[in-house]
Amino acid sequence: MTGSSTFIARCLRGATRLTAVAAMALAAMTPIAPAHAGDTVTAENVGDVRQTFDSVFGTELRGPPTYATQFEKQLASVAEASKGRIGVAAVDLATGRTIEVLGDQRFPMASTSKIAIAATFLAGVEKGKWSLTSEFPLMVPVASAPFSSPVAPVRPGAYLSARELIEQMITRSNNYATDALLKVVGGPKAVNDWVHNVAGIEDWHLDRDIATLVRDDGAIDPAQVIDKRDSATPLAMVKLLNGIYDGKWMKAESRDVILGAMSRCRTGRRRIPAMMPDGVTVSHKTGSLNNTSSDVGIIQTPEGHAFAVAIYVTGQGSRPNREARIAQIARAVYDGYLTESSSYRRTASR
Repeated sequence: MTGSSTFIARCLRGATRLTAVAAMALAAMTPIAPAHAGDTVTAENVGDVRQTFDSVFGTELRGPPTYATQFEKQLASVAEASKGRIGVAAVDLATGRTIEVLGDQRFPMASTSKIAIAATFLAGVEKGKWSLTSEFPLMVPVASAPFSSPVAPVRPGAYLSARELIEQMITRSNNYATDALLKVVGGPKAVNDWVHNVAGIEDWHLDRDIATLVRDDGAIDPAQVIDKRDSATPLAMVKLLNGIYDGKWMKAESRDVILGAMSRCRTGRRRIPAMMPDGVTVSHKTGSLNNTSSDVGIIQTPEGHAFAVAIYVTGQGSRPNREARIAQIARAVYDGYLTESSSYRRTASR
């Protein structure tokens, strides 16, 4: 990478937003410039900044976003990305009110993709292809050098029931269990087919099994490069969460398997759940790879008000810093929706 790529997060924060049309025009890996201290958009250099943006992303639908409400302004402030790209999308599951920051830009899914893998397997259960009591072997990686083969070699391990594999995959983010179910359903292509053709979700694509993804991790810095492989937009992920929550594509039993496992997630306690008030429940799935941390899930108030949220954070200097940003963003989403809802109720009662 040359020094040609720097500015999207800091130079254009609050001034330029990559739209879905522009994202679709990106190559598989698009350089993004890391911000430098002192980079600011001024009357004197705004033309240079826009020219740099256009040279990387094109001019389709470029324009400054308008944050019409205090909620949107607060979220944009908390998700400020001077130290790496941050993407957020959330939807109020009662009203459909959606909010986002870089919600249509691609981010590495990492282990958040496991929600769709579980959904694809459960679709097969509903068709009678297999059952939750069917047993399959864990797929255990065999040592191999990075990039030495298109697919990392694995060997069969202990057999577990499908229900236990889903539990391990979601609650503990067990990669061996994930690849076991991924092999059963027919690999990444089968998951993509379910996401695209059944769920009707675009801007979501799985390319590798987890063994290969983990083995070859680190070649690309997601804070500086948009790699479309194994990536999704935050908006695509909240659409997936919304549909699962509503039981849109599956029976109640399948929905309960996924959301039940997400409610027992043992990873990411410093992420979405970290700053939630007492009584709030979080059903979520984390993701972690080189220089990127994420958390996606359902936040529910004690009164039953639920929001779907997807948060993807790159850079920030360290994993603890990324996790802290996720926690702050999640709390801003929670507070913002409740404030808007309270304001609406007061207005309606007058």
